Amino acid sequence: MKAGLKINLLILLIAPFFVVNSMAQEIPLVYTVENTGAGFSAPVLPDTSQLQAIEPLTDPFAWSDGSGRSTDFADWSRRRAEIGAEIQHYEIGSKPDRPDKLTASFSPKDSVLTVIIIENKDTLTLTSKVVLPSGDGPFPAVIGVGRPSGSLPPDIFASRNIAQIAFNFTQVMAHQQERGSEPINKLYPDLEYMGAYSAWSWGVSRLIDGLELVQDVLPIDLKHLGITGCSFAGKMTLYAAAFDERIALTIAQESGGGGAAAWRVSETLGNVETLGRTSHVWFIEEMFQFSKAVPKLPFDHHELMAMVAPRALLVLGNPDYEWLADESGYVSCQAANRVWETFGIADRFGFSIVGGHGHCQLPEIQRPEVEAFIDKFLLGDTTANTHVEVHPFDEVDFSRWTAWWGTGNPVLKEMDSKEE
Repeated sequence: MKAGLKINLLILLIAPFFVVNSMAQEIPLVYTVENTGAGFSAPVLPDTSQLQAIEPLTDPFAWSDGSGRSTDFADWSRRRAEIGAEIQHYEIGSKPDRPDKLTASFSPKDSVLTVIIIENKDTLTLTSKVVLPSGDGPFPAVIGVGRPSGSLPPDIFASRNIAQIAFNFTQVMAHQQERGSEPINKLYPDLEYMGAYSAWSWGVSRLIDGLELVQDVLPIDLKHLGITGCSFAGKMTLYAAAFDERIALTIAQESGGGGAAAWRVSETLGNVETLGRTSHVWFIEEMFQFSKAVPKLPFDHHELMAMVAPRALLVLGNPDYEWLADESGYVSCQAANRVWETFGIADRFGFSIVGGHGHCQLPEIQRPEVEAFIDKFLLGDTTANTHVEVHPFDEVDFSRWTAWWGTGNPVLKEMDSKEE
């Protein structure tokens, strides 16, 4: 083979890698604003009777008005804004914007961050215990739902000099809310029937606002901010990250139905958390009109996860607990992964579904995967291996749920014989 031909062949072989790497370098790891798509108009949001029934998983790249689809990253901000508008309208209710009157302070003596929000002549106060490493910082940080590290072992963060910040969600809305009687309802009386996941997402965003205001006394590196939680808090983690693009890393642990699991896929399984079986107080009551008509939802939860893109997301599952619908979570993760793959940033999404441990307990076998995502996306270690796809569902044909994407013909592919 001539030297010139060898060189040309080598260029052809390695060119795709340069394209992917170049694309990844151009796509941000995180943003400095809560919602890059805030300026886009909301899509048309039809009544249930006007919605098309789509049995397979909805296409995350397809425009809401049916005018086509785009896999161009330049269009993603607009597309994810459409998905977000649909989720708010049909599932969780509106997430309020940042109030004009918001102040924050940090007390080094007791390591507590206080955020005070004033709206409608009423006040809501958030207080968060902050576990700071020794030194001057600024420190990367994780927001833990309920406690500073969520349900993950605190030493994972402490040993890496990562600050831990608790989100006390009950200061916004109780786990089992009383409609219209929660702290956030005083600020927004017109949103009496809002779902908890809208309210809690709002609370996380206001906590991040507070962190921005106290940087001179609380040295947090806001470009390396993570969030984590488990079970209902795992769902909360996903919604919070989907609706706030200032979060660089999301670790959603055992989130089940209403979290990583797709409502459509869960309908085909056993005793799992389906749309009709999930908690009414976590979502808007209007969502339950889809209990007997799940295919009419214009989105599904692979798109909730996709809203986190292009930022980093690790999904943890536990197949020992049937209610969590981890087979559905697996299919949903495979579908969501297509978004990161399409943008050439597949290393920013991973999932690990591992049994043999208690609910919300991190087994040692999963720990390296969690640490890899933390090392890469909170500490900037680009050598960490975050290509994580661990699961027990080799016999499940996930592709049948997405085979129609790009065809304009939403038909669910027949099940393989090995699954029947």
